[in-house]
Amino acid sequence: MSKSLKRVKRALDEAGLAVEVLEMADGTRTAADAAAAAGCELDQIAKSIIFRAETSGEAVLFVTAGGNQVDATKASAVAGEPLGKADAGLIRAQTGFAIGGVAPIGHLNPIRAWWDPRLSEFEVIYAAAGTPRHIFPIDPAKLKELSGAEDADFVS
Repeated sequence: MSKSLKRVKRALDEAGLAVEVLEMADGTRTAADAAAAAGCELDQIAKSIIFRAETSGEAVLFVTAGGNQVDATKASAVAGEPLGKADAGLIRAQTGFAIGGVAPIGHLNPIRAWWDPRLSEFEVIYAAAGTPRHIFPIDPAKLKELSGAEDADFVS
């Protein structure tokens, strides 16, 4: 089991959640792939979108519904500073995850995070579990709490 997957499982266990992490043979690199694998609606996939905060240089996280796109202008306003593209090195250094498997929880370092309210409209959503092949089902309110994300309007 990868270190990334272990961190996500540990975060779920420490929260007292009996969540089964699912391994998907076909992979879940995209929201559409994850939705097909889970047999759910596209918007039930919680995408972890990482940007580079240009002033602080830190990574910031936007957890959004699978069918939504993060609007860079709105996201910058929410973050209170200009945002740019986060490279793989920054993402790995701050979160501990590789692109394609970034989970909204279990990060190596604290991260500022915002939440797409669309995710809260479902009873169950699915999020990456630290690898491109693993996802987990969870109550949206629990994931929002665990991720430390705040509701915000950042989608186009």
